[in-house]
Amino acid sequence: MKKKLLVLFTTGAFVASFSVFHYEGTALAQAPPKGAPPGQLSEAAFKNIQVLKGIPVDEFMGTMGLFSAALTFCCKDCHTGAGTSTPKWEADPPRKIMARRMIQMVSNINRDNFNGRQVVTCWTCHRGTPSPAITPPIDTIYGDTVFTPADVLPTANTATAGTPPADQILDKYIQALGGPDALSKLTSYTAKGTSHLFGEVQEDPAEIAAKAPNQLATVVHQREGDVARVFDGRQGWVMLPLTVVGQYALNASMLEGARLDAQLAFPGGLKQFFTNWRVTYPSVVGGHPVYVLQGTGANGLIATFYFDRQTGLLTRMIRYTASAVGRVPTQIDYSDYRNVNGVMMAYKWTYGWISGQEEYTLSEVQPNVAVAAAKFAQPVQVIRPRP
Repeated sequence: MKKKLLVLFTTGAFVASFSVFHYEGTALAQAPPKGAPPGQLSEAAFKNIQVLKGIPVDEFMGTMGLFSAALTFCCKDCHTGAGTSTPKWEADPPRKIMARRMIQMVSNINRDNFNGRQVVTCWTCHRGTPSPAITPPIDTIYGDTVFTPADVLPTANTATAGTPPADQILDKYIQALGGPDALSKLTSYTAKGTSHLFGEVQEDPAEIAAKAPNQLATVVHQREGDVARVFDGRQGWVMLPLTVVGQYALNASMLEGARLDAQLAFPGGLKQFFTNWRVTYPSVVGGHPVYVLQGTGANGLIATFYFDRQTGLLTRMIRYTASAVGRVPTQIDYSDYRNVNGVMMAYKWTYGWISGQEEYTLSEVQPNVAVAAAKFAQPVQVIRPRP
């Protein structure tokens, strides 16, 4: 049985994060309001904000997603009328009141015991359940160990850990993709394929547009509206259908995360993206041994890369961005690399984030084609009626 979606999608559309807010809009079934402008703070965009003030909308939404993930809750578990045509987001049912108390409790614990560092989060105790476990079960004590890697991984001694230096791993990756010369000749591409949303039966059409050095637009035509992630080289946006916030701009580390995704569309410059690379201990992904590198970037961005030891190709990337209650993870798993104009490109990948998990499969890639600047403009939602 598939696990319940953490941040609900229904009939192919993202509904809303588990949250403690109310947007200054109308019914959920109507067209969503205009997207939040860059840097707009939560108390300006939403009503009845009492605790999570002073953070931009994208960080606020990431925070909601972490609540949802920690408790395996969706909107309707905590909000009055969520999932209906008349939600009362501004109402204060008991779980919203408790959520505010928990935010303050965790903040106080970190302030008083860890100098304000986010050591304790919702996930620390809840681990996917509304009621945290108190006593360790005997089966857990003597059962198989469930290993959960830390966000920040330890630095390995390459002389004793059996792993080469970061430069060698990254250089092998570039060579595995086709080499620096071939990568430099790929200046743009468009692609078409499908996206399969976790928990859904049917697939949705997907389109990709990319232009060097770091512009990327991914659009999925879901049945009730488009999902879009766009980075134009300087600014980024996320657009989702039937949400409380139909579209929002990216800021700080979340913007850096979008910049990294766009850089991976043209990975020849990946080595220069991070000024601080460190080698950590080898691991295994999908049964294949991998070398693991971690980079630290601007605005607190952390990204972990898993390179196949045999092929040198990237098999997984996990990036972490900041929020008020902990780091927000995004994981991309790559597979089915094929030669496109001398460059190896992944024809399949899984994009897992707090708003769902999408499995992409490409059917065609057109390299070095003209891509209109409008492809990377701030996206505009068109809501399609339910069948």
